[in-house]
Amino acid sequence: MLHLVPTPIGNLADMTYRAVELLRSADFILAEDTRTSAFLLAHYGVRTPLSPYHRHNEHRVVPHLVDQLREGRRVALLTDAGTPGISDPAFLLVRACIREGLPVECLPGPTAFVPALVCSGLPTDRFCFEGFLPLKKGRHTRLTALSAEDRTMVFYESPQRLVKTLAQLADHFGADRPCCVSRELTKKFEENVRGTLREVHDHFAGRGVKGEIVVVVGGKPSGSRATADEDPLPTAEGPEETM
Repeated sequence: MLHLVPTPIGNLADMTYRAVELLRSADFILAEDTRTSAFLLAHYGVRTPLSPYHRHNEHRVVPHLVDQLREGRRVALLTDAGTPGISDPAFLLVRACIREGLPVECLPGPTAFVPALVCSGLPTDRFCFEGFLPLKKGRHTRLTALSAEDRTMVFYESPQRLVKTLAQLADHFGADRPCCVSRELTKKFEENVRGTLREVHDHFAGRGVKGEIVVVVGGKPSGSRATADEDPLPTAEGPEETM
């Protein structure tokens, strides 16, 4: 069986007992970055052999892995942080296993966009997860299409591109669209900055930004006036920090 094992997005205490036991009992572990995973496994005393599995080799190694699974091997797949397959490698191997009739199991566990969405203060009853926007080709087209989206939108972004992306979102969606940027979730210096796209952009402009970033943006308001559920968020006068 192929087991997809979520790993902490920051705080190592978020690893589940079930995940640790499964990693200990697997025949081998596929890791997006064996150095990152080796640190996590050492913390929990897991000595199962590691093999690399990432976007640069997944097309090449999937057939071999399917053969291993057919032979009855118990394989665990984990990425650097969060749930495999969510803006991380896993899809190709999962699809190949399903086509071959091989069992696949995904454990519940950490993923960055859920706490960011819930902490944003924006509607959570309907939302769309966009992950990383295209870097160049198709970026303008995608943002133009999303400008009419009425559900809450969730994006991943790198710290180096955050300010530029916030400016582009403001250009396409309107500078007054509500937004929340979550940074370093579950870590010591967790930060959630809420306000309009203009305010949040200005908060981060001109300063060094570090850590993993989730951007949550309100959907297009229906009608000429926002409803009570679409009231603007408090302005970004200062970050909320979780120590």
